[in-house]
Amino acid sequence: MNSREKGARGELEACEALDAIGLDCRRSVQYNGRSGDADNVCDQAPRLHFEVKRTERLNLFGALDQALRDSKGKRIPIVMCRSNHRPWMLCIRVVDIPAFVEEFHCARRLPPFDSQREAL
Repeated sequence: MNSREKGARGELEACEALDAIGLDCRRSVQYNGRSGDADNVCDQAPRLHFEVKRTERLNLFGALDQALRDSKGKRIPIVMCRSNHRPWMLCIRVVDIPAFVEEFHCARRLPPFDSQREAL
């Protein structure tokens, strides 16, 4: 499997993980290695910019720098990452948490967390 296929598979897995928490998500199509687009897009949460990394050794600050650069200061930069046999994780700057929570809450298609606690 080449790196492009691995990246595409990771982006699809990340979409499934976001869907499981109530965010409808899709891969953005990046033609010819064009940068500046988020890897995954949630139409109902347009302020979120997801940079997806599916790797065993992540340069977290490099990935966050990429998300910051590609979001152009207009969206909330988020690194979504995982390695083999590990769960998906989100890395977000502390300063962006209030905006993230607001966007996440407005975009979710599921009932609030309180009504879900019994199901967990």
